[in-house]
Amino acid sequence: MIPRLKPTLDGRELQAALTLPRQDDVERFETAFAEKMNQKHGIAFPYGRTALYLLLKALKLEDREIICPAYTCVVVPHAIVKSGNHPVFVDCQEQDFNMNLDLVLQSITEKTGAIIATSIFGYPVNLDQLDSLRKKYPHIYIIQDCAHSFAAQWKGRPVQKEGVAAFYGLNISKIITSIFGGMITTDNDALATKLKDARREHLRPPTLSKSIRRLLYLLAVYPTFWTPFYTLVNCLERWGWLAKFVDYYEEEIIDMPDDFLEMMSPIEARVGKVQLEKYDQIIAHRRHLAKLYSDHLKDLPALEPPPLIEGATYSHYVPKVNNREKLLERALQNGLQLGWLIEYSIPQMAAYRQRYPDQPDCPFSNRFSQETINLPLHTNTLQALKIYSKLKKVIFNEKTDLNKQ
Repeated sequence: MIPRLKPTLDGRELQAALTLPRQDDVERFETAFAEKMNQKHGIAFPYGRTALYLLLKALKLEDREIICPAYTCVVVPHAIVKSGNHPVFVDCQEQDFNMNLDLVLQSITEKTGAIIATSIFGYPVNLDQLDSLRKKYPHIYIIQDCAHSFAAQWKGRPVQKEGVAAFYGLNISKIITSIFGGMITTDNDALATKLKDARREHLRPPTLSKSIRRLLYLLAVYPTFWTPFYTLVNCLERWGWLAKFVDYYEEEIIDMPDDFLEMMSPIEARVGKVQLEKYDQIIAHRRHLAKLYSDHLKDLPALEPPPLIEGATYSHYVPKVNNREKLLERALQNGLQLGWLIEYSIPQMAAYRQRYPDQPDCPFSNRFSQETINLPLHTNTLQALKIYSKLKKVIFNEKTDLNKQ
């Protein structure tokens, strides 16, 4: 069975993980990351959500409204709430899943402290519209959420440079990984100093226990995503036996990981640095497969391929489908795990409905949470064509109502 997600790992990451630690492992990773993102400063954190949490504190934002997408990873509003601020959700736009910046204008109030501009699934946020917002409201911070996009470009402009700072997630499902981990990049010297001060104040040093846990996790990843073994892993996941390892949120709770205030470990930094060396190759391959999928999937009536946009980095390839549950089940019967990425609209989640009952309707966010699937971008070209063939078989050869609304 082909996994729907898989990190781009080989023996180099394992060798780096087993190398004796250096005192400056994290600093070396920060420097390399900032250079790759073409920014002056890189500041490492244990998670992307920790990075956002401390960024809001470093910006002295408290009891303010932070505008963010309704259709994004739930850890973003979790970090906003935990920082003492309040998320204001804005619906996405139909064409590329990103937050509708026209609706952002309607959401700005005197309490607005920041706008989190997310380039979801690697699609670059519209920087022209963002420029207009910045000129009209220069006192509101623009924060780039690059967890899915990294160095995606809008008309040749890297999104990570268009704001006060950008934050990144580096877990196993991201474009590159440091096992877990997060990062902030910025060109603002004063903010970089404040972030490092905030990190010293709020984060405790990594323990030996954390390094061992991260090593064991990395060692487990190699066999877990090995294709011949993955059928068993998928069964265990569907039976709920792996929930402790794969579930990152609970519907009714706004929380953070127990170790979200424990600094990135040296082993994570070393693995992340090796991954950075592969970044350009990984992005080129994802763009190649995205085009290959789009060229073929346009002939399948039950799927609507996502757009191909110049400058996108395609952290995920997410067609829209009818009758998602039936399609997923039929695909699984044919040895293909599709799954989804964001199966919720955050304002509709129990924890946020209860806490913020007056949020606006977000019809596109609600729709995409029920209609999007994920096709693997870690495969080679031959495997991608096999995936297309299996989808074609599922849609055309099975007696199903997949093509009906």
